[in-house]
Amino acid sequence: MANQLDLHMHSNISNDGEYTPSQLMQLCQQHGLKTVALADHNSVRGIAEAQRSANELGLEFIRAIELDCQFEGVNLHLLGYGIDPTLSEFEKNEMDILKKEQDASSKLIELVQDLGIHFEIEKVLDLAIEGVVTGEMIAEAALADLRNQNNPLLEPYRKNGKRSDNPYVNFYWDFCSQGKPAYVPIQFMGLNEAIQLIRKARGLAVLAHPGINIGQNQKILEGIVACGIDGLEVYSSYHDENMVAYYNEQADKFHLLKTIGSDFHGKTKPAIKLGSMSCQEEIDINHQFKRKLSEVSIN
Repeated sequence: MANQLDLHMHSNISNDGEYTPSQLMQLCQQHGLKTVALADHNSVRGIAEAQRSANELGLEFIRAIELDCQFEGVNLHLLGYGIDPTLSEFEKNEMDILKKEQDASSKLIELVQDLGIHFEIEKVLDLAIEGVVTGEMIAEAALADLRNQNNPLLEPYRKNGKRSDNPYVNFYWDFCSQGKPAYVPIQFMGLNEAIQLIRKARGLAVLAHPGINIGQNQKILEGIVACGIDGLEVYSSYHDENMVAYYNEQADKFHLLKTIGSDFHGKTKPAIKLGSMSCQEEIDINHQFKRKLSEVSIN
């Protein structure tokens, strides 16, 4: 069952998104969505274009952002909904993270090369956006490089491989994410600071795809909840039935909002489709979300 509500998607304002904000809104309409939120990584630059397009297409549009942040050494993604995109701190944070990611790019290239994975640096740099190289970009170049034809490290990401459903982002998770061999640490703002930024922008703070960042670590979750988040992205393309059940229970336990989000990007995550979470609670979730949003957000 496809959903009409999708509160987590990315445009090409994110360095791993494929479509422009207006193209993304057109895709949302084609997939039968009614209420959507654009939540680019650390950026509000796509909101105005997306909102104009959504209005023209008759879509209900929610202003959003996905902030990188950290809690007790764990990298998290925090969604901010209903935010005021004119808040100057958003641009400052985006520029700060851009500089850090640019500085980390050369080290990332070096660490992946050290694993014995071949790719042409020039091709990776051609894919780079504003000088930022990601694991997904390296995967795209490496999988096209004939020198890796028999490289066992890349076998899972090729056709019919165990990780071939979303090969580029799966490569990132397996090699370049926190705790993996090609991970390059970046100092992001703390969770408390991220929550306060969203609060200042008169938005709701929701923990994105918690299952992929903290699994079912109850102690860490309780610490995150104590910081004052408003909700959990219970229905995520990354959550299987067990994870959905766990976070449904936790949201009820802590009286938190539940949200639905595909985390659609396009080519970096081709198996992820807009509105594809099959949530039976969609109507109630939408009602509760809108009610809470109306209490805090600007018009």
